[in-house]
Amino acid sequence: MLRFVRLIFYIHLWLPILASGQPCNKHLTGFIRDISTGYPMSYATIFIEETKQGAISDSAGNYSISGICSGRYHIRVSHVGCEPDRFFIDIYRDTTFNIYLDHHQKLLSDVVITERINPMQNQHVVKESFIAENADQNLSTLIETVTGVSSLKTGSGIAKPVIHGLYGNRVSINNNGAFQSGQQWGNDHAPEIDPLAAGKITVVKGSGVVEYPGNSLGGAILVEFPDIPEEPHLHGKINTYFGTNGMEQGANIQAYQKNKILGWRISGTLKNQGDKKTASYFLRNTGSREANIHLKIQKNWSEKIHTEIYGSSFNTIIGILRGSHIGNITDLQEALQREVPFFTEPDFSYQISAPYQAVSHHLLKGKTTFFFSEKAYLGVAYFGQINIRKEYDIRRSGKSSIPALSLNQVSQCIEVKYNKQFAQKLDLKTGFQLLRIDNTNQPETGILPLIPDYLTHKFGFFSLLKKQYLRWQLELGSRYEYENQKVVTITRGISPAIARYNNHFHNFSIIYGAAYRFSPNSTMTANAGLASRSPEINERYSFGLHQGLSSIEEGNPELSSERSFKATISWEKIIQKKFFSELLVYYQNIRQFILLKPQNEFRLTIRGAFPVFRYEQLPVTIWGIDYNASYYINPQLYTSFKCSFVKGYDQVSKNTLVYTPPTNIGAAIAYQAGHFLFLENLGIELSNKYVFKQVGLSPEQDFAPPPPAYNLLGLKITAQKLLKTHNFNFYVKVDNLLNTRYRDYLNRLRYFADDLGINCIVGCSYTF
Repeated sequence: MLRFVRLIFYIHLWLPILASGQPCNKHLTGFIRDISTGYPMSYATIFIEETKQGAISDSAGNYSISGICSGRYHIRVSHVGCEPDRFFIDIYRDTTFNIYLDHHQKLLSDVVITERINPMQNQHVVKESFIAENADQNLSTLIETVTGVSSLKTGSGIAKPVIHGLYGNRVSINNNGAFQSGQQWGNDHAPEIDPLAAGKITVVKGSGVVEYPGNSLGGAILVEFPDIPEEPHLHGKINTYFGTNGMEQGANIQAYQKNKILGWRISGTLKNQGDKKTASYFLRNTGSREANIHLKIQKNWSEKIHTEIYGSSFNTIIGILRGSHIGNITDLQEALQREVPFFTEPDFSYQISAPYQAVSHHLLKGKTTFFFSEKAYLGVAYFGQINIRKEYDIRRSGKSSIPALSLNQVSQCIEVKYNKQFAQKLDLKTGFQLLRIDNTNQPETGILPLIPDYLTHKFGFFSLLKKQYLRWQLELGSRYEYENQKVVTITRGISPAIARYNNHFHNFSIIYGAAYRFSPNSTMTANAGLASRSPEINERYSFGLHQGLSSIEEGNPELSSERSFKATISWEKIIQKKFFSELLVYYQNIRQFILLKPQNEFRLTIRGAFPVFRYEQLPVTIWGIDYNASYYINPQLYTSFKCSFVKGYDQVSKNTLVYTPPTNIGAAIAYQAGHFLFLENLGIELSNKYVFKQVGLSPEQDFAPPPPAYNLLGLKITAQKLLKTHNFNFYVKVDNLLNTRYRDYLNRLRYFADDLGINCIVGCSYTF
């Protein structure tokens, strides 16, 4: 026994010496390519932080580092025009490690920043680096960089995405796998999502929308929290910014770590801003506050069972333009004609008073994935959401501190998804969702609620089949959804009474897609399908003042489901690795289209005078063209162009639909200087956006004529600095560089005030 103990002691004594004496003869090899084009990237630098060994990729993008000792290392990769990347890998034998960098992302900004990841499904991704450099933006304005996407705004703090002219419940929003609840309350309710915590945002416009609940006639938006890398050390980043318009400040802090037991990532965001300013005056009471936190935990029980838990809390207070709430009809008619809104003050203020909104959204997600093989897995998930909305109005007798609208919504969802890759390049994705939404008005308001109490149950089943054959890629998607609505509301009239409704809807969608690859640089894609959408609660039963929109809204209990046929065809072409072009044409015919239509009527209430809107149905046609192109003049100089045209009209009157996005074009030129003084990857970009005046509307369709066309100029400068293992990114951007005075047709508060003037934003992010 004593000999054995001595043996162990001597082994431990000599182990470090034996280890240090191991020959350092391992090789690390691989290639570096552009993630967007797949082209090799030469002159990229690969550096092992612990050993200080490195290499530079050759003209084919290949690299090789020899003489490496066995161990675990941090690998840093950098290239002119790319965001540096960092990996943690094991090298215990000769290792091949291939790397993909995004050579486009540092050059492109306002016009083409997205990556096309699935031509068949028309998916575009807004990346994390772009989100960080536009920290002052909300979810909707961030994805406006995707051609064919715009925003329906209510002032400067509220925005809802519009895809191919459709918005609201026709666009499904998926927050980290969960169908975002709270969107059933109306078009002014911005998604309660913190984009600074997102790793990427995906816009889906093709057949892939059948996977998500909500009868997405327009498309789907997927917001995803970043994955947790295989990294046992603590890492993270800090992102801060300051904007001159509204004196806004914001910060986001993230940290993550993954060891053998579990991985975790946490993120927190704080934002604060005061009154925004147009080209010549302040917009009183348009400040906002925001405080959010996110936590994600991952546990791999084995190679075949992975569990993920995610929780988030989003909290915001948003002021509503004081000049949009008017006391009587005479003043309201004058407000619609004024160049400067009522109650405008000469000085800036951070104060937020009535009217304003206070919104909280809490999300809990639990998901376990079972891997049966490399080609088959099953995911089971639960999502719970609590959405609390309070809207405060200007009330007499000191009641402004009592909410005029107080809604609580609790939603729960169970989801099961199965993925299987068969032989002959055949892929299947199928699954179902069970959704329950319980919406309750709180009795504290003393006012008849705008939205009634309701309980909704949904069951949705979908399947997505994909087949690749020679140069063809074929896809078939289908979805069936059953919905039951139990509604309790109060009738309006001389003798109000309680009315109960029990509604049943059956909706079915089927989309077929095909893509043909003429060559590695030329692909044509076509999609066609049928879809239907049941009317939402607010469209049928809302009645009263919608404070966020400063309008009276009246629902219609007789509304039926929308039924739509949509077809798209697109062509993508790359010429000599320098010119990229993409053209998309779409056509949509919708029967029983539900529209919140201005009624050419003003109504005086004890809360003031407001314009009246009513939900109506009509047959409509929507078609349009999206085009974007980019051209590399040389490796440092890049230019791009995009155009979006939408035509939506009533099939009976042939008038343009209200709130159809007007035609807009954008162009940019960017220069990447590389190293400059002590900075790296210095980039300068000048962008321009021109929005045409909306045409085809008759005077009786709206309370004010469409505003004139306008042109906005933007400037952006970015740079990086690498200090050992610490990476700093700096940016300065100026929106509306010429301080142009304008009103945007898609902004509901254009009736009362101009849009935003010049804004200079300075930001810095630090990655550790």
